[in-house]
Amino acid sequence: MEWQEHGVTLLPVGTLFVALRLPGALVHAAAASTKPADVDGVMKEALEGGPVICDQHRDRYYVLLPSSVPRTWREAVKDWQASDVAVIGRGAYLGVPRLDADRSRPGIDSYWAVPMDSPAVLCRALHVARLIAAGHESLTQSCQEDATDTPASVTGLHHEARQRQQRSADRPDPH
Repeated sequence: MEWQEHGVTLLPVGTLFVALRLPGALVHAAAASTKPADVDGVMKEALEGGPVICDQHRDRYYVLLPSSVPRTWREAVKDWQASDVAVIGRGAYLGVPRLDADRSRPGIDSYWAVPMDSPAVLCRALHVARLIAAGHESLTQSCQEDATDTPASVTGLHHEARQRQQRSADRPDPH
C-alpha cells in the first residue's frame, strides 16, 4: 500500500540484507560520469547485476548486501567513514522504491539504479569493495591534479584518501 501511495516503503534492514550507503561523488568518480544512465550502467557491470537504489534527492546510492557479510569486511567500512560510506544494518529501516521505479519515471526521488532480479540475489562484498576502491582512486587522482593547480581545492574526502594511502605506505608488509 505504501508503494502505491508514496512510491517508497520502509523495510527493516539487518535480518535478510544490509545496505551500504555510498555518496554520489564516490560513485560518480568510479563511473567517471555524472550522467545517470552511465552511472547505472557502470554500477550494473561492476556489481554484476547486484541491486542498487539511487536516492537522487540526497545524491546517495544504497548497495544491498547479504546480512551475512563477514564482520572483518564490515571493519573495512570504518576506513571509508570519512567519505560518508556507511553500513545500514540491524535496527534501521531503508526507504525502498517500488519495484518498477526507474530513472525514467517523472517526479521520483528514489529509483532502482540496478533493479533487483530476485530477492535472493544481492551484491557481493568484494565487488562493492572494488567499486569503492576505484572511486577513491579516481578522487585521489583528481585531488592530486587539482592540488597542482589550486591547493585550496582539496576536500575532506580527497584529504582522507591521501592520508589512508600514506598510512598504508608506512606500514610494513606482513608477508
